[in-house]
Amino acid sequence: MDEVLLRSLTPHVLGILVRRGADFAAAEDAVQDALLEAVRVWPADPPRDPKGWLVTVAWRKFLDATRADAARRRREDVVEVEPAPGSAPAVDDTLQLYFLCAHPSLTPSSSVALTLRAVGGLTTRQIAQAYLVPEATMAQRISRAKRTVSGVRFDQPGDVATVLRVLYLVFNEGYSGDVDLAAEAIRLTRQLAAAIDHPEVAGLLALMLLHHARRGARTAPDGSLVPLAEQDRGRWDTASIAEGIGILQAALARDRLGEYQAQAAIAALHADAPTAEETDWVQIVEWYDELVRLTGSPVVRLNRAVAVGEADGPRAGLAALAVLDDTLPRHTAVAAYFHERDGDLATAARLYVEAAEKATNLAERDHLTRQAARLNARPG
Repeated sequence: MDEVLLRSLTPHVLGILVRRGADFAAAEDAVQDALLEAVRVWPADPPRDPKGWLVTVAWRKFLDATRADAARRRREDVVEVEPAPGSAPAVDDTLQLYFLCAHPSLTPSSSVALTLRAVGGLTTRQIAQAYLVPEATMAQRISRAKRTVSGVRFDQPGDVATVLRVLYLVFNEGYSGDVDLAAEAIRLTRQLAAAIDHPEVAGLLALMLLHHARRGARTAPDGSLVPLAEQDRGRWDTASIAEGIGILQAALARDRLGEYQAQAAIAALHADAPTAEETDWVQIVEWYDELVRLTGSPVVRLNRAVAVGEADGPRAGLAALAVLDDTLPRHTAVAAYFHERDGDLATAARLYVEAAEKATNLAERDHLTRQAARLNARPG
């Protein structure tokens, strides 16, 4: 069973059902039912036209659910005729669906959560981790969003800011593991940049390109994580870096600074440095100051503390870290790093172990565990 193929087809099938008159919540349920049917049937009898098969089965599932629900019988006059099986149109509805999920009837946070779950393919747990909330809380938020849009006609697409936030989170999830997901976020952001003249759209595209340019150097041959300072910069994609910097410079020249442009500026400073030692950390701190002003995000404040420690020394970094919530993701790992830099190896080793226990993915956990083992193995 080709799970990548199924995930890539999901937004297209969902878009077709919405265009044919299905409300979003019912369409999503029907597509999920069709995917389950595909998992059961395809291994023994793979279809010649997977997309057409999914559209046909999903539409049948939608019709069955509609007819069984007395509250939705008013739609039967427009869904009575089942479309004939066959090849589905090769229209990419994904970006349109991102806008439709950002419906005015939803709050921005609910729109983002619904889109990540229904179109982006992320799990509820992944979305909850991105928002720093319990999984149960996020599940309730997504359920409320589905109830809110159930029966709503999607003729009022949402705003660009919400769509950008979704694309940013989808890219971040892909960047932390699934390269295909990151590439899809870049593809959609390119489409958006071509359709909308907006400096923050350009800023987000630049940010994605600059981060994605390092993907080949982020892991060792054995799959272990390679920190930024230790990466082989010769493996970075210079064409993507050049494109990202060019897009960023054009956006900054418009003097309408936003958070994605500021983040891209930080990524560009890393990309410009020939070696880790030559990174302009003082300027990076200044950009983080702008980001704090723009967002007030606790994660941004944590990243600023890292930059302060690199610019002014580990004790300055620990002081900046001390005023932040120690439950923030990576807070313990950053503290371990600065304690090691400051020569307190015992504390650093202990904190690396704690950070490994809190890590949300295997690569990060293994990296932190190795750091603790390295310090614990030092001569007494």
